[in-house]
Amino acid sequence: MQSKAQSPEDYIEEIQEERRPYFEKLRKTILNNIPDGFSEEMSYWMIGYVVPHNIYPDWYHCKPELPLPFISIANQKWFIALYHMWIYANKELEEWFVGEYKKVCKYKLDMWKSCVRFKRMDDIPYDLIKELVKKISVDDWIETYEKNVKN
Repeated sequence: MQSKAQSPEDYIEEIQEERRPYFEKLRKTILNNIPDGFSEEMSYWMIGYVVPHNIYPDWYHCKPELPLPFISIANQKWFIALYHMWIYANKELEEWFVGEYKKVCKYKLDMWKSCVRFKRMDDIPYDLIKELVKKISVDDWIETYEKNVKN
């Protein structure tokens, strides 16, 4: 679902009423725990947490005019999605997340590449997401991005 929202607040206003509190709590969890340097903005029709151009002026390989994406959250038709680029770029982090997810959630993990899908709103592991968000700094993300993606 592509949103036409111009701000995170506008995006949240578009979310169906029964799902909005879960999405807002997810957003708050990220905002309260993401390391300094990342900024929140609309990115790829979702709420994104990015490395702004004033920190990383080099171009992003897919769309040079956009800042370097790191995490995004989206309200999809059947689920809330969390896109975490370092899970996709770092096998060790992916293994940690999968292992911890099994410990704290009742339902099977629905994940592919960087996308974690939450179909059951009452089983979003906010404390696990808090720990996930804290695990990488802006500098670490830039280094990982340049090493693995940008040539």
